[in-house]
Amino acid sequence: MATVREFQVTFDCAEPERVARFWCEVLGYVVPPPPEGFASWAELDRTLPPEQQGSAFACVDPTGVGPRLFFQRVPEGKVVKNRVHLDVRVGTGLVGEERLAALESECARLLPLGAQRVRLLVADEHNESCLVMQDVEGNEFCLD
Repeated sequence: MATVREFQVTFDCAEPERVARFWCEVLGYVVPPPPEGFASWAELDRTLPPEQQGSAFACVDPTGVGPRLFFQRVPEGKVVKNRVHLDVRVGTGLVGEERLAALESECARLLPLGAQRVRLLVADEHNESCLVMQDVEGNEFCLD
């Protein structure tokens, strides 16, 4: 039997801390404490060479259940659709109008944080409705 592995999800982005803090708000994640000997992540960041300052940030599930999210600065901007995306499960077990209401409510919460609504995928005979969104740097995710 295969061993289950721990994993993290990595985002390429222009502003790692900004994107990380957005996802903290979306998922209820937190910024982990800085390494021993540093009062803050900003203090640690100032010890890095200038070209590495602000180049990475992370957030974690405070319950320890979900994967760590890691955000790394890359020079190029996003140009095409993500090949992998997060599904934020806000409508699990709900169907029809009740599900749509849950999706719309979460969308309304996320828009002021910088998210953008892309399109609603309406339920069909195989799938329930979901709402395609984008984070603060245009990475797609679904409210599912």
